[in-house]
Amino acid sequence: METNTQTEKKRSFTDNMRLWFKGVTEPTAKFLNGLGITPNAMTILGLLGNMVGAWFLSQGRIVEGGLFILVCTPFDALDGTMARLRGEVTEFGAFVDSVSDRYSELFILGGLLYYYSISNDETTTILVYVAAAGSILVSYVKARAESLHLNANTGILTRMERYLVVTPLLLLNQPIIAIWILAILTNVTALQRIFKVRQEATKK
Repeated sequence: METNTQTEKKRSFTDNMRLWFKGVTEPTAKFLNGLGITPNAMTILGLLGNMVGAWFLSQGRIVEGGLFILVCTPFDALDGTMARLRGEVTEFGAFVDSVSDRYSELFILGGLLYYYSISNDETTTILVYVAAAGSILVSYVKARAESLHLNANTGILTRMERYLVVTPLLLLNQPIIAIWILAILTNVTALQRIFKVRQEATKK
């Protein structure tokens, strides 16, 4: 019983989301596999869709951009499920998936950065840059920690939470609120992971 409790505590929010929506993602993944679509194709489609969303954001068409991001970002949940159902889970596939996630996020923030820079909104432009830096650091700290065989799987705003913050606020045409939240909480998350790594390292 104690072991099960400990395992439950180790699950991230993203892990729990995958479990909660398993009844939707697995049948959808089976259907897409049946159409002959490959997991890598889904990854690329998600990236391209987010690039289109980023273009809309760069033009100040915030709601349209939010709609593309709403539709295309969940492809990230499908490509991994598709690969698992096909028995084709590979390290390179996981690598491509992670890299495309970072590109998607940077394209989205890049679209907002461009829009606010040409709008001469210096404060928001700086905040978008801070949000982008924080988002990358959240991923980098975890990746660097794992390369040292340390656990950094913690933090208040991982990628799933960032998606759940950004997308609704874009659809509500409130991008500045989303940017403020990202700028603050991504960097808080990076610091949480740094402190977690420090704790893990001192245990060795």
